[in-house]
Amino acid sequence: MPKAVLPPRVLPPHVLLVEPDETARSALQTAASAFAHIESHGRFETARARVCHGSFDLLVTNVRLDAYNGLHLVYLRAHSLGPPRAVVYSDKHDLGLAREAQRAGAFYEIHECLPVTLVAYLHQALPTRDRRDPVSRDRRNIFRGGRRCWDLHLVRQAH
Repeated sequence: MPKAVLPPRVLPPHVLLVEPDETARSALQTAASAFAHIESHGRFETARARVCHGSFDLLVTNVRLDAYNGLHLVYLRAHSLGPPRAVVYSDKHDLGLAREAQRAGAFYEIHECLPVTLVAYLHQALPTRDRRDPVSRDRRNIFRGGRRCWDLHLVRQAH
């Protein structure tokens, strides 16, 4: 009787998450833990050592890391181990930061959209660089107003 051949075990992607705020870091870990192995750091110094010497599939970093900048981690990764696969995020849309992140080879997101888009970053084949126009934001998630939207808003508040 021939032996059954098992399919190769696919390991979940390894994500390095750098977020100084413990509450936000915990929320992002919870959102992505079902889809990936999350290694999180709250301080730039510990994340810098991990970026330069570790292996991971995706770097996700807040652009504001107390006195440091998350883009610095993207640049370190590019110079130490090759082009990074990275997502840089901020609390609000900043055109200058979005363009700088794109120049560094990273994707730029808004913090409030990140829990939803993180799954797509983990499981879709991404282009080599972010080609989205940073001037025009994705307006699909913005509350537009109007009668139908107001009705939906009231229904959400009732629950």
